Amino acid sequence: MGLRIHFVVDPQGWCCMGLIIFVWLYNTIFIPKVILFPRYEEGHISAVAILCYYLCSLFCIASLVRASVADPGKLPENPKIPITEREFWELCNKCNMMRPKRSHHCSRCGHCVRRMDHHCPWINNCVGEDNHWLFLQLCFYTQILSSYTLILDFCHYYYFLPLKKDNWDVFVFRHELALLRISAFMGLIMLGGISGLFYTQLMGIFTDTTSIEKMSNCCENVSRPRKPWQQTFSEVFGTRWKILWFIPFRQRQPLRVPYHFANHV
Repeated sequence: MGLRIHFVVDPQGWCCMGLIIFVWLYNTIFIPKVILFPRYEEGHISAVAILCYYLCSLFCIASLVRASVADPGKLPENPKIPITEREFWELCNKCNMMRPKRSHHCSRCGHCVRRMDHHCPWINNCVGEDNHWLFLQLCFYTQILSSYTLILDFCHYYYFLPLKKDNWDVFVFRHELALLRISAFMGLIMLGGISGLFYTQLMGIFTDTTSIEKMSNCCENVSRPRKPWQQTFSEVFGTRWKILWFIPFRQRQPLRVPYHFANHV
């Protein structure tokens, strides 16, 4: 599957995504400047801690950018429906187009998305079949980066000895306390919000249910085959190699599964 760019024209989404990028950029610049590099020079932390911080930051921004520009599973205008699968398709009452079951019409984007979970303004894109794995990675690495930042802030305040360097940049030196308090505040907000969202996403994958299906309660009275959690996660991430579930720098290949499993709702 080639890389398909999907761009949503939504000023509200741009503002939300811009806020996320600002938080990421703030911590990526000031945390190493205020904590990591000075503490490394004094011998309190190792180079591995700096490398891990930048690596986590890289994975976080990579998953954010890819989730925001990746095609979530937009249906073409004239989809070719195999004869053997026509019973698993239905007509959308909003755009009057045929779509597979478990698809949903996004009113903000103006089209149907395969296995749509929800429209997320923080990535300015829908979360659907083709970019759900990137959204999960974004939640995962945001939690790690926020937790790492909070630990560094705590250690800087209560564990490490006061810095003795006097040759810092004037702004950073005079506003160190304010910068770290802002960083800690943003870390707490991000960690609290993303943790709840990540938990609901994991529960949805375990039960093979999207957020839209949970809200509409369309799956409660439907008998459907049960799938093991390894299969549901493999379908979302497009691979059975669990180590690849954590790598955002790859292409997702849909797994070939029996159609009655993929469209049982």
